[in-house]
Amino acid sequence: MKIDKKDIRGLTKPELQTFFVEKGDKAFRGTQVYEWLWQRGAHTFEEMTNLSKETRAMLDEYFVINHIRVDQMQRSSDGTIKNAVKLHDGLTVESVLIPTPTRTTACVSSQVGCSLDCMFCATSTLKRMRNLNPDEIYDQVVAIDRESRLYQGMPLSNIVFMGMGEPLMNYNNVLKAIDKITSPEGLGMSPRRITVSTSGVSKMIKKMADEEVKFNLAVSLHSAIEEIRNDIMPFTKRFPLTELKEALNYWYAKTKKIVTFEYVVWKGINDRKEDVQALIAFCKGIPSKVNLIEYNPTDAGRFVQASNTAVDMYVTMLEQNNITVTVRRSRGKDIDAACGQLANKSEV
Repeated sequence: MKIDKKDIRGLTKPELQTFFVEKGDKAFRGTQVYEWLWQRGAHTFEEMTNLSKETRAMLDEYFVINHIRVDQMQRSSDGTIKNAVKLHDGLTVESVLIPTPTRTTACVSSQVGCSLDCMFCATSTLKRMRNLNPDEIYDQVVAIDRESRLYQGMPLSNIVFMGMGEPLMNYNNVLKAIDKITSPEGLGMSPRRITVSTSGVSKMIKKMADEEVKFNLAVSLHSAIEEIRNDIMPFTKRFPLTELKEALNYWYAKTKKIVTFEYVVWKGINDRKEDVQALIAFCKGIPSKVNLIEYNPTDAGRFVQASNTAVDMYVTMLEQNNITVTVRRSRGKDIDAACGQLANKSEV
C-alpha cells in the first residue's frame, strides 16, 4: 500500500518524538531529526548522518521535506543579491539580501503574489496564488544567511518582512516562521532584529499587540490624507486612518515599541506642504519615526520620484517638529531588487 507522505516540517518536536516511540525507537530520535530540520536546515534525510541508514530510509518512506530551491541568483553592482526562490509546487517568490559594511538584511516574502492593490507596487500586478508556509519563509532566511556568510563574510543580522505579499494577511504562518527563526532550537535570532511591515491591516495589528510580540512594526503609510491614501492604496478604504491610528496606539501601549512609517514621496501626489503637515499631525498622535524611501519605478506610469527639494522639505518640517526621520536610498535597483520592484517576472 502506498503511503501518503507528509511534509515532516509540519510536525512539532513532541509529534516527532511520538512517531519514533510508536515505531519502537527512542523519543530522543525525534529531537535529533528536529535539530537537523530547524537548526541545520537539512533538505534531505541523507544529510542526517547521526541517524542509521535504516532510520533515514524509514523517514523517507513516511515523509518529505518540501524545501525551497534558489532557482536563480542575481547580484547587483552594489552587492545586493536577489533570489528567485522555487517552491515545492513550482511557484516562485523573490527574496533579497541587502548588505552594508556593518550588517546584512534579508528581505523575505510571505505570499506568492499579493492580495492587495497598491498602485505603485510591482507585486500587486500578480494575483495572490497562495500563502507561504512557515518553513518556506524560514528557508528564505536560511538561504540568505548562507549567502551573507559566503559573500559578505558575516552572518545575517536583520530580517524585514517587506518582500512579496502582505505579512498580516498570512498572519499565523508568519508568526510561526518568526517563532522558529528566533527559537534557540531554530536560528536563534533576536526578535529585536526582525521587522514586520504591513500596509495597515488595523485589526491584525491589534491581534499582534495582544500576543505581545517582541519584533518591530513598520507601516507603509505614504499619505496621511485619507483621499490620497485610498487612491494609491485602494484596499485601505476598509482600514481608515482613524482606525489605523487607534490600532497603532494600542500596539504601543501593549509592546512599548515605536512604529516606523515607511513613506515614499511622489511628484504631484504627496509632495506638497499640506501633505507634510498631515503626516506631522498623524505622527504626533502615535509614538513613531518616519523612513522616507526612494521610489523605484515599476513602469512609466503616474508614479515618479519627487524632487530632492520636496524630500528635503519633508525632512526639515519633520525635524522641526521633533519627529525622527531618515532617508533610505534604494539598493539593488539594477536587478529590480529594490522596494516595490519584486514582481517575479517569470510568473507574470
